[in-house]
Amino acid sequence: MDWSLVLASQGIDTWIEQPDDGRQWALLVETRDSDRARAAIRQYRLENRGWPWRYKLPLAGTFFHWGSLVWCACLASVFWVNAQNAGRLESIGVMDKAAVLAGQWWRLFTAMSLHASVAHLAGNLTFGFILLGLAMARYGAGIGLLAAYFAGACGNVASLALYEKPFHGLGASGMVMGALGLAAVQSLPFWRRPRRAGRLVLTGALGGVMLFVMLGLDPASDVVAHAAGFLAGSLFGGVLALVPQTRLQHPVSELVSLSLLAIWLGATWWLALRHAWPAGP
Repeated sequence: MDWSLVLASQGIDTWIEQPDDGRQWALLVETRDSDRARAAIRQYRLENRGWPWRYKLPLAGTFFHWGSLVWCACLASVFWVNAQNAGRLESIGVMDKAAVLAGQWWRLFTAMSLHASVAHLAGNLTFGFILLGLAMARYGAGIGLLAAYFAGACGNVASLALYEKPFHGLGASGMVMGALGLAAVQSLPFWRRPRRAGRLVLTGALGGVMLFVMLGLDPASDVVAHAAGFLAGSLFGGVLALVPQTRLQHPVSELVSLSLLAIWLGATWWLALRHAWPAGP
């Protein structure tokens, strides 16, 4: 295949065929082009001597997990319920610095389920669907989602620490940046492989940083939460990448991590609702 591309770049027509005996594929050229073709291939091999094209990489069988659609559906449902109730969920769940410092710590988590507008929601769903799908495929649906969720919470903690009062924040963008961090460092185990495999690690990390610059540094957004979420996701991913994928994606690991996430989501929203509407005597 690579030889055919070399010859195509030189304007030499080629055909790739397999003989009837099925033993070996062949690259065919016109007789008049045979000398030019041999010279081009010889030069190509000379210039790329010692360059290993193929690596045996321990990647997952799937590269994208469609379970991220469930996450998108949950965020859309919360947005709809909030709109139908005149924004009451936002008032009790937004990341309000004064309220958090007064003891309402659960707002660091409930704020990730809320969005200010349809455009805000659509942006996070668009990029979150892709990035979370990649992270969930690499680390397992449960662990990938749980890690991105807590990376987003780390982003809210950073905003809490660095912004002056009063400060209000909401949205899943910190979690989305956490998923980007997870995806950026997923190739970390390759560092222990042949020396050129280090390029894969560096390429993945730099690609993640470039995407973060493109998506996470909008001055109109919460840049602090984005940066902290990305860094936290990279840290979590660096640790998880060293764990064998068979363990990360084991059914027990999936069940435990998804259960923990569901319990945490339910508990934080229960605390928010209970604080807003305390039970009577």
